[in-house]
Amino acid sequence: MSETNAPKTAPAPGPAPGPAKRGRPPKAKDGVVGDTRESILDAAEDLFSKHGFYGVTIREVAREAGVDTALVHYYFGAKRGLFDAVFLRRAAIWNNERVEAINRYAKAEGANMTLEGLFEAFLRPPFQWSLKGGPGWKHYAALVAQTNANPTFGGETMARYYDPAIRRLIELIKQILPHAQDVDLYWAYHNLSGALTLTLGETGRLDRLSNGLCRSGDLETAGDYMVRFAAAGFRAVCGEAPATD
Repeated sequence: MSETNAPKTAPAPGPAPGPAKRGRPPKAKDGVVGDTRESILDAAEDLFSKHGFYGVTIREVAREAGVDTALVHYYFGAKRGLFDAVFLRRAAIWNNERVEAINRYAKAEGANMTLEGLFEAFLRPPFQWSLKGGPGWKHYAALVAQTNANPTFGGETMARYYDPAIRRLIELIKQILPHAQDVDLYWAYHNLSGALTLTLGETGRLDRLSNGLCRSGDLETAGDYMVRFAAAGFRAVCGEAPATD
């Protein structure tokens, strides 16, 4: 996967979804309240990525963040509100960059777009954030992998935060493969989605399976393979355009 500029520091998130408790946060100097909220999100992200939604309690998040449990409830309400705030914080950055990248590519290439070029643009942001963004982005990638495979609320969560970006990608794929059937496009993306989130989760499965020949942490190489895999997979599933007389 071609090198891009290192990711910028993630901006502070907007208000978290879900109801918050009544009361006032503790008085603090400018910036301290924001820092406290970020510390809670960082702690929750780390714990959720390792133990899943059901394996983490609000009390454990508060202890990890070094705050009172009541403060976690004040900012985020129930545990699902905290989880949604964690998920939204980086999803907005990740998906906005993906949509901007494929839109720039489509504008620059027009009718000369290729599947390889389109997938390179779409896949680069999540790989680059995982490579350059620090431990928090590693935790987030693992969290997305878990959520994408969660049968209880994973589908609803992924749809809420990721579907707009994916629908834009499919619109552009249709311009390259105009004869593709919608059912084939969605199945092809389903397979790519699973491969992408598993790869970014860096589980170490590939290392053991290949006896060290391949390393799951080698995301530069993984990105290059995934672009080729996705392009070939979509062509195979969706079919090439029929020959004309």
